[in-house]
This record gives sequence, structure tokens and C-alpha cells, in this order.
Amino acid sequence: MSSFDLCSILTMEDIFSRLLNLTSYINQTFIRFIEDVMFRDVSRWFEDSEVIFCGVGCNERGDSVLEDRPFIDSRLQIVNTSSNYGGVRFIFKGLILPMYFFECAWRLAVESWRCFCIYMRQMQARAKGILFRVLKTLRGSSDDIGWLQRTPGMAPVEDGSVRFQELLQGIRSGQHKLPDSFVYLLIPGLFSNHGPLYFVSTKRFFSKMGLACHIAKIHSEASVEHNAWELKQYIEELYWGSGKRVLLLGHSKGGVDAAAALSIYYRELRNKVAGLALVQSPYGGTPIASDILREGQIADVETRRIMEFLICKLIKGDIRALEDLTYERRKEFIKNHKLPNNIPIISLHSEASVAPGVIATMSHIAHAELPWLPRFGTEDAEDAAKAARRVPVIVPVSAAMALCALHLQLRYGEKSDGLVTCRDAEVPGSVVVKPSRKFDHSWMVYSSWTKDPTEPDSCEMCEALLTMLVELGSKIQK
Repeated sequence: MSSFDLCSILTMEDIFSRLLNLTSYINQTFIRFIEDVMFRDVSRWFEDSEVIFCGVGCNERGDSVLEDRPFIDSRLQIVNTSSNYGGVRFIFKGLILPMYFFECAWRLAVESWRCFCIYMRQMQARAKGILFRVLKTLRGSSDDIGWLQRTPGMAPVEDGSVRFQELLQGIRSGQHKLPDSFVYLLIPGLFSNHGPLYFVSTKRFFSKMGLACHIAKIHSEASVEHNAWELKQYIEELYWGSGKRVLLLGHSKGGVDAAAALSIYYRELRNKVAGLALVQSPYGGTPIASDILREGQIADVETRRIMEFLICKLIKGDIRALEDLTYERRKEFIKNHKLPNNIPIISLHSEASVAPGVIATMSHIAHAELPWLPRFGTEDAEDAAKAARRVPVIVPVSAAMALCALHLQLRYGEKSDGLVTCRDAEVPGSVVVKPSRKFDHSWMVYSSWTKDPTEPDSCEMCEALLTMLVELGSKIQK
């Protein structure tokens, strides 16, 4: 063996011995660290429980005393003697691991209990939220219907039903008193753009009497403030074009739009508008719109998405058109915008019949053209063919109104025309008209497929309302 090989072997043995010493030192240091941590916890436990070890600090009579606690420090040293320290270390060395596991188990139990409490609080909050939504859904609009009558400071209403019936009977007997010194503007309501016959028969009825009558061409699915601005422009155009004041008759949301135009732009319209008649208008709001769009109830987000799809995407409207008819929006608007006192206002509301026979009632809302029908050679035959091509569109609108009226009566105990309750249609400070016959919300603008000749139709009722409005205006001027 060469000297180089011998040197290499000695060097390797030296390296292994040093690694072994280093490993032993690290092991002893780690064990000492664990023991010190455990001794510190045990010393704190002894300090809290004030345990006194035997043989530590005795006076002349043999009584154990604890003077300045010299045997307890951060490492549980007892009376500064290595023998006592070794004894304590020997005693508690076997307790380190069990007490360590006990501490881990205790902390795990505490954290588990804390997580359980947090989870229970979350479940309790979620249960309260669900209960609140259920109660709000069941409560519905019970606290909002008729809020105008309960609000202090609102002007009282006057019952004009008797005078209305007198004027209606006179009109049916041929006494037409509407003067041609006014321009009559009919304002349609929500979704009127999708019913081509909306107010058409009434306009034709007034035109045959030689009266200037117009149907406001507004976007029925727009917001109330937007339509108020459109009506303001429309009224000024009619006034400056004819030199006559304008009488307004609004049905459903059209009455709300017209009232908003007078409330917001009264300074510009006070000398141009002679009066306003609101026919079945939700001036105070409607429970149908509120129940659909109320926040905080069950499935409120899903319901709103469906309505946004139907109104905004399908018919290209504005969701605010329906939002503005809720009780919350109407309260805010009426609080900020008051109707003028010196303009005659009439508000008409009706009650829909919920009899079983009404469920089968159909309404005529439009005409459908059928261009594929054959033509004939003569002019009379061609006219007859053109007339034959107009097929009436019949929709069970009255049946839907009857079902809605039954729903409002059973849920809230309120009389309504199917969409608007009677109390919400009464405008403060107006003359209220309550017809004797029952008809639904769509009857005033869409003729029924089956007519009763002994009863007045919607055109005659509109004429009676406007005639009564002219009389009120004359009284105010006098």
C-alpha cells in the first residue's frame, strides 16, 4: 500500500467521524430544544397551579416555603442544582410526547368547535334570510295598496259617479255636448304598440262628430319621465298648430304619463292643457308590477331576468316602464312631483267580473291581412275581396284580466279591474267616477267579441268623461 492510499483512507475516516459527530450534535440539540419547549409549558402550568415540589425550600421547623420561587425559571431549574434539574428532567422526559399530543388534541378540539360555531352562525343567518324572503313574498303588497288614502296631507276626492251616469244616459239618447273648441288627445298605456286597435274605435267615434281627436304616438314601453317629455312636445305641437287647448284622456300607464307631464312641465303646459282624465291608471302603483319586481323575495333575480328578456329583448322596450308602476317608484315620484290644483282631473276605476262565463270572453285587438285570397274582375268585387282579407285577431285578454282580478281578490281582498286596484286608481284631489257595470282593464280600449247593445260602449263612456271634464273646467274658471 502506498503512502497516497493510506492518506486517502485516513482522510475518509476523518470525514465520516466528523459527519457522525455533527449528526449526533444536531440530534442532541433538537432533543434539547423539544425538552426546553416542553419544560417551558410545564413550568407555566406549575406557575398557574402553584404546585410546590417536595424538598424545596424548608424552614427551621420543616415547613415548605416558596421564597421568590428560585426553583422555577424559563427552563424549570430547581434550586440551581444540576442533580435536581437532572431529576426533574428524568421525571418529565417521558411525559413530553404524551403531553405534546394532548396539547395538539386540545387545539384541534378548540379549532373544530370554533369552525362548528362559525358554520352554525352562517347556517342561522342563511335560515333567517330564507325566512325573511318567504315572509316578504307572502306579504306581497299588503302594506302598499291604498297608501295614497293613508298618507297625511293628500287632498280628498269627490264622487262624481251620479253626474257621470246622467251624462252617459244623455249621450245614449243623442245628446252630444262635447265642444269643438278643444283638441282631444288620447294617450295609450303599456304595450299599446302591440295592439293596433288601441283607441282606434274611440278616435273614429270622435272624428265622426267633427272633433279634432288624436292618438299620442309615444313609445308605450318607455319610462314615465321619457313619455312625459314626449307628451309635453306633443301637446305644444297640437296647441300651436290649432290654437286650441288640449284635453287629455289617458288609459292605464298613459294616464300616469300624462299626469307626470303636468307635474314636471306645468309652467310650460298650464295654459295649453284644459283637463286630464285618468282611466284605470295606476297612479298610486299596481300590485302586479310590485309583486313581479320586488327585491328581496323568492326568485327575485330570476323573475327580473325573465321580465328584462320579455320587455327589453323581445319587444324592444325599457324595463323602467314596468318599474315606474311599482309602489316604491310611485311613492318617490309623487313625493317629488305634485299635480297642479287648478287643472280639472277625473279618475275612473272599475271592477272586473270574475264570473265563470267571463273566462271564455274574447277581445278583438287587431286585424290580420290575408293577401293570398283571390281577386275578382269588377271594382265592387275587388273591394269585397279587400274587406274579406281583413281577418280579426281575437285574444282572450278579458279572460286573463278576470283571472288576475280573482287572484288579487283572493290574495289581498281588493277589488280591481285585473291590473289596478280601485284604491290605487283614485287620484288625490280629483273627481272619482265609479261605473255601475263591471268591466276589466282592457275593455275601454279593446272591444269585446260579444257586445250587449243595451249597455254603453267604451266610446260613449270616453265621451261622457270628457264632457264631465269640460264642465269641471267651466266651474273652475267661474
